[in-house]
Amino acid sequence: MPQPFDAVLPAPFGKVGVRTVGAQVHEIVYLPDSFALVAPTTPLLRLVAEQLDAYYADPDTVFDLPLAPRGTDFQRRVWDAISAVPRGGLTTYGTIARTLRSMPRAVGQACGQNWFPVVIPCHRVVSANGLGGFAHHGEEGFHLGVKRWLLRHEGAMLL
Repeated sequence: MPQPFDAVLPAPFGKVGVRTVGAQVHEIVYLPDSFALVAPTTPLLRLVAEQLDAYYADPDTVFDLPLAPRGTDFQRRVWDAISAVPRGGLTTYGTIARTLRSMPRAVGQACGQNWFPVVIPCHRVVSANGLGGFAHHGEEGFHLGVKRWLLRHEGAMLL
């Protein structure tokens, strides 16, 4: 079972859990409202909270957080491709797969393994014929609601 979150921060779509290890962010997780808030108690956690709040106020906010090295070489290549998608833009799993000479399903798996959602904006990746899933969750429920909120916030989706 994972360790408790070092901070649970309010978000317009629910909450965000943050785990840190030393001086690096180790994980960011979307959480429903049912999680209790846990105030940030370290300078790093306060920085995460400040940058998330800035993003919620202005989708053009640029994150500058010390992220722990995570993932396989392939996952990091997918995450780099995702990070290159500008605010308000979208790409597809297939487009990234063609760029990386891979398959859309592999790209989708790497997106779902993203340890730093929002910072690495996997919500900007959609399927060829719709919104697709999100964070290893299907096309319904809390996580897809988060994806919709983020895309509307960034001006990439009107509904």
